Amino acid sequence: MDSPAQPGPKRTAFLLSQLGALASSRFAERTREIGLTPSEAGVLRLIGRTPGLSQRALADRLGAVPSRVVPLIDSLQARGLVERERSSTDRRNYELRLTIEGAQVLRQLREIAEVHEAELLAPLTGEQSAQLGNLLARLAGANALDLDLHRDAGREDPATMTQLHR
Repeated sequence: MDSPAQPGPKRTAFLLSQLGALASSRFAERTREIGLTPSEAGVLRLIGRTPGLSQRALADRLGAVPSRVVPLIDSLQARGLVERERSSTDRRNYELRLTIEGAQVLRQLREIAEVHEAELLAPLTGEQSAQLGNLLARLAGANALDLDLHRDAGREDPATMTQLHR
């Protein structure tokens, strides 16, 4: 008598990786359409949520050295999306804020993100989508991941960012 086939490995981590890569790639395509890299989009979102954030605090939040964040902010400032102001409490620091144009781009990014998520989750019911979101948030929290941004934001090569905006 043949024994029932043993199920293979679940490959959950592999599938998460594949879906993450697909989601990142598609989001990058969408942000590129409005002239942003995913890192720039993440930084705009973070500054929009935390007006007055210092460059150092931003670098810490991104898990990047401050010297890697400077060209990112320079690029956003040159395009009129972000402004730097000297801190009133510590003159050695700059506080970051979105400009009116930056706030408009952030609204575009929210729309892009909503469409992106809806397309990615389209095969699921609303209940399944909510359950998946809760499970992923639980896993992210248990692995000390920031629920607001990718840790690789701000680590893009400044030369690549400059080429994107030419």
